[in-house]
Amino acid sequence: MKKVYFKTFGCRTNIYDTQIMIQNLKDFEVTKDEKDADVIVVNSCTVTNGADSGVRSYINGANKRGAKVILAGCGAFSKGEDLFKDKKVFGVMGHSEKENINKLLNEKTRFVEMGDLNSLEKTIVSDYLGKSKAFLKIQEGCNFRCSYCIIPYVRGDARSQDEELILEQVRKLAFNGYGEFVLTGTNIGSYGQDKRSSLGNLVKRISQIRGVRRIRLGSIEPIQIDDSFREILGEPWLEKHLHLALQHTNEEMLKLMRRRNNVKRDLELFEELNSLGYALGTDFITGHPGESEEVWHEAYKTLKRFPLTHIHSFVYSKRDGTPSASMKPEVRGDVAKQRLKDIEALVREKNYEFRKKYKVPLEILVEEKKDGFFVGADQFYNKIYIKSDRDILKEWVTIDDYEVKEEGNYAKFQI
Repeated sequence: MKKVYFKTFGCRTNIYDTQIMIQNLKDFEVTKDEKDADVIVVNSCTVTNGADSGVRSYINGANKRGAKVILAGCGAFSKGEDLFKDKKVFGVMGHSEKENINKLLNEKTRFVEMGDLNSLEKTIVSDYLGKSKAFLKIQEGCNFRCSYCIIPYVRGDARSQDEELILEQVRKLAFNGYGEFVLTGTNIGSYGQDKRSSLGNLVKRISQIRGVRRIRLGSIEPIQIDDSFREILGEPWLEKHLHLALQHTNEEMLKLMRRRNNVKRDLELFEELNSLGYALGTDFITGHPGESEEVWHEAYKTLKRFPLTHIHSFVYSKRDGTPSASMKPEVRGDVAKQRLKDIEALVREKNYEFRKKYKVPLEILVEEKKDGFFVGADQFYNKIYIKSDRDILKEWVTIDDYEVKEEGNYAKFQI
């Protein structure tokens, strides 16, 4: 039986999409060693020009090893045609073709099968090899059109997965021993807008399934925190960490970015959630065209007021085909990188202060063993490093006594 290796770039949604492809294989064996693979499926990311370069570099390396390369994922739409013409890949497949992967891998001649941007797969994922938590893709696509973002053009408009299919998937995963569920998608806060439902209602139904211990959520837009979501904020099964995408804290920049959030309302929301004991993360882009020194200083001063604990920050990277790509004036790369370092240092300090303040019993799913420590994330999405004489990998443990250090929390676990 021929062996196939999956190389996954990018986001949690791609992790889920790779699992969809794996579950639809019949005539191929999945290998974890790319050197043994007859076929390599590259599930690509195209969020920046840099992401495209990383995918292209990997494909060049795979070609030198003589493997047959199939390009999937978001990069199939942005760079698939060029790579196919240059004979860098044997085949190109769009998002809607994931469930047809077995047929496509059996093709004897080179192919491009892009499909459409309206589909939602029906495959029920029942296991995640090597993972301690389960991912659920609850929706696909995005109706926002932020000026720097290519994703809506390669994943389509927002559409919600059938609620009953999601719940059936949770039941099977819970039966197979998964207790933590991570809800993902292109824009999960839009869930239910096309189905007379909402993210809050869906999460509440998931929580009622036996075996569900904790629900984590991907990124949500601030304007998507509605009344149905506020109803679940006090529930013990919802992680005490929310990731709300700001992207910036200056009104002028938000307008240039074509964002729908507002700095004043964002701050009020963060303060509300902080008062409920939530750890709060966000996305932030430094160096977007138009981010002058004056704009930056105002934004940084405002960011200091936000009760943040986590940040997923980026230096702006031009993405061809987006409105931001032609905007002026551009920000020098070294300036953008320094701004990035400044906000990352600021949020690290805020995280440290949060952990010292909220010194409560921690509920941890132990995910890996590294450098002599068992490592997992608590309900606040903070890592903890645990010494234990017993193997506690993939177990749930409660830690009452632990030491808070700048780089993380440390504890000894005793039965």
